[in-house]
Amino acid sequence: MPANMSLFSVNAILILSTDDRSRILTKYYSAPHAPPGAINRSGLNPYPTVKEQKAFEKGLLEKTNKQMSDVILYDGRVVVFKMEGDVMLYVVGGGDENEIMLFGVVLALRDALAILLKNSTDKRTLIENYDLLSLAVDEIVDDGIILETDPVIIASRVSKPPTQDIASVKNIDLSEQGLLNAWEFGKLKLAERMRQL
Repeated sequence: MPANMSLFSVNAILILSTDDRSRILTKYYSAPHAPPGAINRSGLNPYPTVKEQKAFEKGLLEKTNKQMSDVILYDGRVVVFKMEGDVMLYVVGGGDENEIMLFGVVLALRDALAILLKNSTDKRTLIENYDLLSLAVDEIVDDGIILETDPVIIASRVSKPPTQDIASVKNIDLSEQGLLNAWEFGKLKLAERMRQL
């Protein structure tokens, strides 16, 4: 078993505008701790300051602007990307990371956004629905660890509750008497279950 086995695999998720090269969403992750005696520091964030991050993003946009492939090696990192409308979706991993796994993450992000935003993945729509965007990214990756890659599950966790459920919530009596009734009902059901055992 390798000594530096870890679930940490994503260094950054970037969503950048191709028109004006602005940042829409950027999340950089650092491994919680480096393995003891590790020479390869790929889990640590190589871009700790905003200035270094913006320089990396600018170079990345220039390199991928006219690329025909979806996977590149840039600055010693595996970068997978997809272009959607006027935005670029990037997932950055360490140099020894599995590019197929990272590509699954970028596809999950693209497809979840297509479901959530009704196939309108452009800069304006992403900014207007920034809450859904950031929640979707957090559902996919948490602290550099890939949690979910099924876009339907991601969209269902992120999307707003249906309006018919809200109507049933309005009928709940949250007054003092309503809470006492709920308490008594719970006690009665618990006593019945205890007697059955």
